[in-house]
Amino acid sequence: MNKRIAGALVSAAMAALIAVPGLAALEPGAVAPDFTATASQAGKDFTFSLKQALAKGPVVVYFYPAAYTGGCDLEAHTFATEKDRFTAAGATIIGVSADSIARLNQFSSDPKYCAGKFAVASDPDGKIAAQYDLKMMPPQKGVTDVEGKAVTHGFFPRTTFVIDRQGKIVATLSSKEDHLTPDQHVKRSLAIIERLHAGKPH
Repeated sequence: MNKRIAGALVSAAMAALIAVPGLAALEPGAVAPDFTATASQAGKDFTFSLKQALAKGPVVVYFYPAAYTGGCDLEAHTFATEKDRFTAAGATIIGVSADSIARLNQFSSDPKYCAGKFAVASDPDGKIAAQYDLKMMPPQKGVTDVEGKAVTHGFFPRTTFVIDRQGKIVATLSSKEDHLTPDQHVKRSLAIIERLHAGKPH
C-alpha cells in the first residue's frame, strides 16, 4: 500500500473517530487551565509551561489525533509554514497529542512537518486534554501511520484553543463542531492572533 492510500485511510479513520458524539471543548470566555508537559522542539525534549508562554504573549494550544497521520501532518506543516507570522504577532504555538515523547522528538524535527519551528507536547494519559474538556478516544485496531506503523495510543478530537495573554480562551476551533479541515485550524487561529495583536476584537 503506498503512502497516499495509507494516508487517505488514516484520515478517514480519524474523521470517524472525531465524529463521536458527546465531545464538548471549553468555550470562549473560559479561563484556560494551566499545565506543564514534556514537549519536544527540533528533536529536543523540555518542560513546556503554559504560564511561562503566556508571560510572553498569546498562545495557540492545538490538540491533534496522532503524529505521522494525514491530517495531523498537514496541520503541523501549515503551522510550521506560518510560524513567522505567529511569532510576529507575539504568539506561541504548542501542539498536544498522546504520542510518546520519543515519537514527538522525531516529529518535531522532521522537515516535512514541524520542521523544528514549534513545540509538540506529549499527553499520553489525556490529563491535559481532560482539563480542556476533551475526551481521549481509545486506540483503534488497524489504524496505521503514513509509515505503516500501528498507532497504539488514544486520540484527541482535533481542537484548537486561542488563548490571550491574560489566560482567557478567545476562540475554540473544532473539526467536529465547525467542520474545519486541519489547515483551516491554522488559518483561522492565525487570523485571530493577528487581530489580537492589532488590538482589534475577535
